[in-house]
Amino acid sequence: MSPPDVEKPSPRIRAVVFDFDGLMVNTEEVFQLSGTELLRRRGKEPTPAVFRGMMGRRSHEALAFLIEVMRLDDTVEQLQTESMEIFYAMLDDILQPMPGLFELLAAIERRGLPKAVATSSERSYLENLLGRLDLLNRFDALLTAEDVTHGKPHPEIYLTAAQRLGVQPAEMLVLEDSEMGTKAGAAAGAHIISVPHEHSAHFTFHEAKGVATSLIDPMILRLVEGTPA
Repeated sequence: MSPPDVEKPSPRIRAVVFDFDGLMVNTEEVFQLSGTELLRRRGKEPTPAVFRGMMGRRSHEALAFLIEVMRLDDTVEQLQTESMEIFYAMLDDILQPMPGLFELLAAIERRGLPKAVATSSERSYLENLLGRLDLLNRFDALLTAEDVTHGKPHPEIYLTAAQRLGVQPAEMLVLEDSEMGTKAGAAAGAHIISVPHEHSAHFTFHEAKGVATSLIDPMILRLVEGTPA
């Protein structure tokens, strides 16, 4: 007779790290709208595969990809300037926190866990948007594209986050919405939970420990609260 299955206990989580775009805020929606307008001005129309290829990359990497696949004559710098002008013109009418964000932050703070943001975006952009949502002072560390040599899916940003927060990667809950970010968290050895949205639901999240429906999915809250699965 086979022994009964024994449910694995939840890991001891000592810190939480958030991706930003698409995970904390609905900016993937704004990026797709602004990207569509950027290409419309050049007589081109993006396919869903174009945006999938850009998601989770650092800005210059995403735009280099766009130039290649859409055969654009612009430089990365030219596209970066124009795309951000379009993005910020649209932002105020669209920007929203993702469902459950503030409830999850409150749960983390009740337990006294340190928390960080680890994003492929630039620091000035991150600080601008966190400021708009009055979140700038609620994190112990902010890691951005300027803090690492390698972008996601390389694990550097999450290894750096663990070091900054003073925990081992395996003690760190990482929340991601993209496939590249999920790969980065898994490669770092973190406890990675993927939280896809409508623009990333098509990705595969094989490396994740679990796939949540929102930031207040019970599997996330159990990990944060330190309660058994």
